[in-house]
Amino acid sequence: MARYRVGIIGTGRPRRETGSTGFGMSHMHARGYLASGRCDIVALADVKRENAEAFRADQEIHEARIYEDYREMLAEAPLDVVSIATWPHLHGEMVLAAADAHVKAIHCEKPMAPTWGEARRMHQACVQRGVQLTFNHQRRFEAPYRTARRLLQEGAVGRVLQIQASCPNLFDWGTHWFDMLFFYNGDTPAEWVLGQLDSRSERSAFGVAMEDQGLSYVGFGNGVRGLLITGDNVPGATGGPTGQRAAGGGAHRVVGTDGLLEVAAPDSKVRVLNGTAAGWQEAPLDDAPGGTEGSIAAGIANLLDCLEQGTEPELSSHKAIRTTELIFATYESSRRRARIDLPLEIEDSPFLALLEQGAIGPQARH
Repeated sequence: MARYRVGIIGTGRPRRETGSTGFGMSHMHARGYLASGRCDIVALADVKRENAEAFRADQEIHEARIYEDYREMLAEAPLDVVSIATWPHLHGEMVLAAADAHVKAIHCEKPMAPTWGEARRMHQACVQRGVQLTFNHQRRFEAPYRTARRLLQEGAVGRVLQIQASCPNLFDWGTHWFDMLFFYNGDTPAEWVLGQLDSRSERSAFGVAMEDQGLSYVGFGNGVRGLLITGDNVPGATGGPTGQRAAGGGAHRVVGTDGLLEVAAPDSKVRVLNGTAAGWQEAPLDDAPGGTEGSIAAGIANLLDCLEQGTEPELSSHKAIRTTELIFATYESSRRRARIDLPLEIEDSPFLALLEQGAIGPQARH
């Protein structure tokens, strides 16, 4: 079994420190590599050395060399795999630099990038250089979603007609839920997107502006329809920190010719309504990771297996680019006020462009 030398870009602030939002992802990457039994974390890069030192101590990887410039790390450290756990606006330059450094694999946090052009260039550069590129859509390995997909494949609701999802936004959270539309639908390509956005406050996640509410209606090549609703909560339910619940009811709901399947928020139980029994029936979950850390480790184990076997990882950029295309196609549909047929032929983020122009956002309401 091959052994891999790993470098991590972006260790984040130490835990429990103010402003350490997102710090856990780099830690989970590290634990995933160490749990595989096939990796040595030999290098860490962070703009603040003290952050990397705290990370090294926390993970007990005392031999890892620390760099304050990730480009210096890529130039000096002989690496097989690079993990990128930084904010989205840095992903593009870091993925391209790692690909130019001739590493074998790059595992990057999601979302891919703030613009469609950046996301496409990252994917294309790694394909051209033969570098395995993956993005951390780890829910493909989590028990509720794997259970739901298996039940759909077994015909629990008959022929799938529509897959619905609800979440706070299209970009940061929506990248996971768009990915789940593909996951449940056998990764069938999408053909078109019809969408609309509303922005009336200044919201952002990891440095990228988000809409207040959004709708994305997706047509897949096999006739299945996808619907993602963002930012819409209804009162009176028990779920969520404010006593509200996403308007879709469950996180995901699948409508079929013979029934309904729901992955319900907030506890991620899977339940089915069909003709085999009266009322909703809760389905036992498959033997798979039940949370984020375990699913991230499973994704890393899979990318290492695929690196050895020369096969496509479950989290490959070939899948992530399709998911990302739906985000920006929804934005473009709102900009054009029209259905967008794929492939998407733009470079920018239409949502960010509309904000800059004052066409949407708080200033557009006065």
